[in-house]
Amino acid sequence: MRPTRVVYGRKRSAISEASREDFDWDTIFDGAVWFHWTGITPALSESCAEISLDACKKAKELGLTVSCDLNYRSTLWTKDQARVVMEKLVPYTDIVITNIEQVDDVFGIHPEHAVSNGDAIDFDAYRSVSRQMHEKFGTKIVAYTTRKSISASDNITGALIYDVASDTFAVSPNYDIRIVDRVGGGDAFAGAMIYCMANGFDLQKTVDYAEAAAALKHTIEGDYARFTLAEVEALATGKMTGRVQR
Repeated sequence: MRPTRVVYGRKRSAISEASREDFDWDTIFDGAVWFHWTGITPALSESCAEISLDACKKAKELGLTVSCDLNYRSTLWTKDQARVVMEKLVPYTDIVITNIEQVDDVFGIHPEHAVSNGDAIDFDAYRSVSRQMHEKFGTKIVAYTTRKSISASDNITGALIYDVASDTFAVSPNYDIRIVDRVGGGDAFAGAMIYCMANGFDLQKTVDYAEAAAALKHTIEGDYARFTLAEVEALATGKMTGRVQR
């Protein structure tokens, strides 16, 4: 029952002291098709917020797909500070990864009706939040990760993706996870989601692969997702017995 506590040792780090002049975005984005950013970066310093905005503007100017993980961290900045900065960045972002609580924390956007407390997904709540994101920022797709914490060691995780234009949901299976290391689960989800979308996978296959990658990362110590595409495919298609392969 003892929770994990995260410390962000970023003060005086190279990125926190970087300046806008350090980045030639035309060169950096040469040949790129996708730009992904995380809400942790603009929280590190005023210059990081400016750099993030420069990157988002240039990415959109060049026609890149832009995605972000909101990643609000209360140990880095306040909700009010996050809102001021993120409301400038998200209008340049096509796809947002978040959870329903963080959208409320950062933007004050919440469902237009009381949220059901049952285990079933309240699709109306997710639809309401997603459409408000679209109306305010132009967001095209919102991916939500879900987590039920049984204890610090055992969680049930899942995900759903909503496409605003088609009013379509895709929902992953839930995974009952015995956690080795939580760090990097969200990044594994984002990486797999981007891989799938960039390769033209449909929404259902995308959410299945992304959540499978996130679940697998929970079983691996350290930041790096040390598994193969074949392992993600296996879990995403229901092979989850964990039997030894010889």
